[in-house]
Amino acid sequence: MGTVLIPIPDRDFDPTEVAVSWRVLTRDGHRVVFATGTGSPGVADDIMVTGRGLDAWSALPGLGSVRLVGLALRADKNGRAAYRQMLQSAEFRHPTTWARASLDGVDALLLPGGHRARGMRGYLDSDVLQRLVVDAFHRGLTVAAICHGVLLAARSVDPGTGRSVLHGRKTTALTWAMERTAWRLTRITRFWDRDYYRTYTEEPGQPGGYMSVQAEVTRALADPADFRDVARGSPHWRLKASGMARDTATDSRPAFVVDDGGYVSARWPGDTHTFAASLSRKLK
Repeated sequence: MGTVLIPIPDRDFDPTEVAVSWRVLTRDGHRVVFATGTGSPGVADDIMVTGRGLDAWSALPGLGSVRLVGLALRADKNGRAAYRQMLQSAEFRHPTTWARASLDGVDALLLPGGHRARGMRGYLDSDVLQRLVVDAFHRGLTVAAICHGVLLAARSVDPGTGRSVLHGRKTTALTWAMERTAWRLTRITRFWDRDYYRTYTEEPGQPGGYMSVQAEVTRALADPADFRDVARGSPHWRLKASGMARDTATDSRPAFVVDDGGYVSARWPGDTHTFAASLSRKLK
């Protein structure tokens, strides 16, 4: 069995991508080590846990607990249950810091995501974490990244080559189609915080989607075709591309995971069971 280091932001990480990965790995007998920026236990994006704040009436007194869009976009029952369990675990309650995190004795590095800018930008922009990612690839560790976690990997530049560690690799990440759909919806329903679903938005003169996860990751690759998405007409492609169906421990049909040898990637919380199981198999 292996040891997996999971660095997370102090707040606003996606509860499913972290907690389901933790549950799959620990149930398979692997050891998980968490790291946060401050060394205190992290806190997930509360909107993705509860679904509160995603409906147009959320700010009205007495109506905040009434959810519609929130029920569709928040973590499902598997993600919420895993998050509750993870909060009680010793490893989650006693993380190390990003600066003190060591890859000695570690077999894999797992990079989860989240989209809320207030907590995620420090994680994605961290020089400390980017150096850690480069070191993991140099050591030949298995690296797994999902959603915005792929963006952290894409930004990790090997000083020896001047290129991203993902240059020459095949990967997926949160697709622009998924990101744009959720962004357009929440711009209407969460009108007082119109860019909640975009971690980075375009500057004047930049085309639409230029600062999307897919676009930035693709710019780091050797070939744009190395960014992979569900192929139209492939098995279960409608289910995989819907952005609504999520995988479970026993049903991987909605999931899309790209396996590039020592590097594994996935798109969004709906891929997490399959994503984490793929990493677990490699560690075994």
